[in-house]
Amino acid sequence: MTDTADIRSRFWADLCASPFLMVGLQGSHEHSEPMTAQLDPNANHCFWFYTNRANRIAPGGPAMAQFMSKDHYLFACIHGVLAAETDPVVIDRYWSKEVEAWYPGGRNDPNLLMLRFDLGNAEIWRADLSVKGVFKRMFGGDVRDEMKSKHAEIAL
Repeated sequence: MTDTADIRSRFWADLCASPFLMVGLQGSHEHSEPMTAQLDPNANHCFWFYTNRANRIAPGGPAMAQFMSKDHYLFACIHGVLAAETDPVVIDRYWSKEVEAWYPGGRNDPNLLMLRFDLGNAEIWRADLSVKGVFKRMFGGDVRDEMKSKHAEIAL
């Protein structure tokens, strides 16, 4: 049986450790692109991206984001909806020198756009095998049963 609470917890921990995702609009023929998620531990229903008004994802709408953890032990495909974030409090909350480096006009750059990614559902895979699973894989053994408990489709 899949332990979805464990998989969900691991997903959020790994995303916090490395908040980089590939994001693209559904139905678009444009490629996905790397974005840095701005995360709020108390807002597990969404995250945010700074971008510019000319960006290919700027129009918003249904979107998909792909995530791979730094250690390559967790993979996720996340469905959600991108919408412009207009609340100045939220925009200011995540503003930093790292973000400012991308916008010549600073916080008041007319091309600055913050997008909110309202999370729908996700399909998440954990690839961290037990010690027994590692030995099975090394010697061509079947690891499919162990991996069944490390995959979940969850609502975020």
